[in-house]
Amino acid sequence: MASRFARQALPAAAATIFTSSSFFSNPNANRASCDANPAAQTSSSLSSSPHPSEILQNTLRKKAGMDSSETGDFHKLFPKRQLWQPKVEYPLWDPDWDGLEPVSTGNKDDDRRRKRQLRKEGVTRHVILIRHGQYNEQEKLDENRKLTPLGREQADYTGKRLREMIEGVAGTGFTGCNVKVVRVSNMARAKETADIIASHFPNVERAEPDPDLNEGRPAHNLPGGSASTSTIEKTDEHHPRIEAAFERYFYRAKDLPKDKETGDDEDRADENNPKDPNSGEQKEGSRHEFEVIVCHANVIRYFLCRALQIPPEAWLRLCTFNCSLTYLTIRPTGTVSCRMLGDIGHLPYGMSTFSSHPGFNW
Repeated sequence: MASRFARQALPAAAATIFTSSSFFSNPNANRASCDANPAAQTSSSLSSSPHPSEILQNTLRKKAGMDSSETGDFHKLFPKRQLWQPKVEYPLWDPDWDGLEPVSTGNKDDDRRRKRQLRKEGVTRHVILIRHGQYNEQEKLDENRKLTPLGREQADYTGKRLREMIEGVAGTGFTGCNVKVVRVSNMARAKETADIIASHFPNVERAEPDPDLNEGRPAHNLPGGSASTSTIEKTDEHHPRIEAAFERYFYRAKDLPKDKETGDDEDRADENNPKDPNSGEQKEGSRHEFEVIVCHANVIRYFLCRALQIPPEAWLRLCTFNCSLTYLTIRPTGTVSCRMLGDIGHLPYGMSTFSSHPGFNW
């Protein structure tokens, strides 16, 4: 399936992705989204605008996802019932995206103390998504779609890179990464890739293959033409299980640190010096847990969009080469950031492939 999409797959700049976000929330997206003349916005219009927190509360839906009750078509492209509906209006961030956002205590100071404690002492989850190596696409049956000799080399290089991450560099700040488990889809090419990768660190737990991680069509893609009947049927079939896999593996750490008082001075300092949610804000005593998931291009691209709360219909604008690493962090406060997207820095250029396409000239 990945090869069929390869000609369309393009790395997407963040600005492009967020442009699409305004498209989904605004049917007049072809018009300018911002007034070219800031002076045109009067002080009265600004003062009457609702605060983002009010918008957040007013735009809450029961749950993000596709709404089966929707009727009609989305711009004559595909059924509206297959359009992803965010829980909050784009580009707002849904803080309870995984259902684990702590309920407010009703006291802003207490809430701030709790969040500060989470940042300092909570567990940061690191999820590394690895696309399988190059495989024989000429075969029809999955069990016969084995890795090519090049695909096995790609997997071996990837295993060596992960082993270096796990071991770290003694006597330096490059400490080892605490990889807890290696997960894999139930497809032959992914399982073979995972076997080769995991052979470099045999003491790490191996989870049972998960068929929900199998390749498929996770959502419609934009830009794109009118969806065919078969594409609509595949989306109905594949989306629920791929979304189930996302919800199973993407969430903030569930264990919360014990309540601990912090001084008012510390709280004020924290409030006056807000942290970048994507920075390494954890101090001494914080914990980090990694897990590796070996799966497929479409699944990885969909997971990335979902984790960053970008319209899932943008998934085909991204590109993940064979045995590339896509790496996301989930902070204990629920913020998510992407540290790598389709990274193949560990592979020589002569091993860089997107399915049957060698190198970059395709």
